[in-house]
Amino acid sequence: MIEVVDLTRTFRGAGGLFAQNDVQALRKVSLKVERGAALGLIGESGCGKTTLGRIVCGLETFDGGDVLIDNQSVKTLGDRARRKVFRKVQLIHQDPYSALNPTRDIAHALIDPLRIQARLTRRDSTWVKQRAVELLSLVGLDPQETLYKFPHQLSGGQRQRVVIARALTVEPEALIADEAVSMIDVSLRLGVLHLLATLRRELNLAIVLITHDVAAARYVAHDGELAVIYKGEIVEKGKTDSIISAPVHPYTQALLSAVPVLRGLEVDGPDRYIPEPEVQVQGAEPAGCLFSTRCVFADDHCRGHHPDLSRWGDGDRLMACFKPQERQVVAVAVDDAMEA
Repeated sequence: MIEVVDLTRTFRGAGGLFAQNDVQALRKVSLKVERGAALGLIGESGCGKTTLGRIVCGLETFDGGDVLIDNQSVKTLGDRARRKVFRKVQLIHQDPYSALNPTRDIAHALIDPLRIQARLTRRDSTWVKQRAVELLSLVGLDPQETLYKFPHQLSGGQRQRVVIARALTVEPEALIADEAVSMIDVSLRLGVLHLLATLRRELNLAIVLITHDVAAARYVAHDGELAVIYKGEIVEKGKTDSIISAPVHPYTQALLSAVPVLRGLEVDGPDRYIPEPEVQVQGAEPAGCLFSTRCVFADDHCRGHHPDLSRWGDGDRLMACFKPQERQVVAVAVDDAMEA
């Protein structure tokens, strides 16, 4: 459904007295998402997750590489064909509070995309309203109570469900969920995650979940794949449960070690990996592994040579590290987080 090939994106720094360095948001990122499959994309803030999601949705440009949707390269498409292709991939925004126009009711939020994309007229208003009612019912909202309310009259969870319903208006084949539960109350998160999993199953949607929350990624992509991204490049990728139960890359271990533990593991025990703090140096970047400045296992070879993403073991695991550390780390912690 979606294929990203050696994708690169650099944001140019501003000029002037206080000029900032260029930021390499993505560095030759490659991945595939099959139709109806799920991919969890995890990493810390600023690692390039959202930039990748916006590029796949057509909301951001890229410098090199390519994006293929249904085996069609988006670089070679004209405006009309590009609009048709990107209808297949819709974005669920991170912030449901700012994603909806506060001066428009929910009916307009759902009807306007239909009229624009399908070029409908007011004569089609009956069908459009029926479609809006269907979408609200699909995401678990009461259409009679929701359709003519304004965003401020809804709870955070209801707003997020409306945002999901709006993404479904043009019948997409893939959803990019960018931190879809980070802005809503913890008690409501599982309901939204369950909704995404249900929509994937019933509508055969491909879902890319961009998140900081390992437990959320595991819930949605339990039978799919997990990709770990650091400073714009994928450092580990494979089956979700395989990575969570036995992470190999030190950065993946650091991410999983940050999962709060409810029982069983000691915070400072041998199975918790805490990386070195990052020191930002203007204009400086490691010549080798980007994680070498924070990795306690790094040596001179790591700092002088860049590791390529290569196959690890006998399965489908991909990993970019010269000194992989096999650990049975934090599956218990992630299970605890899901139970909570």
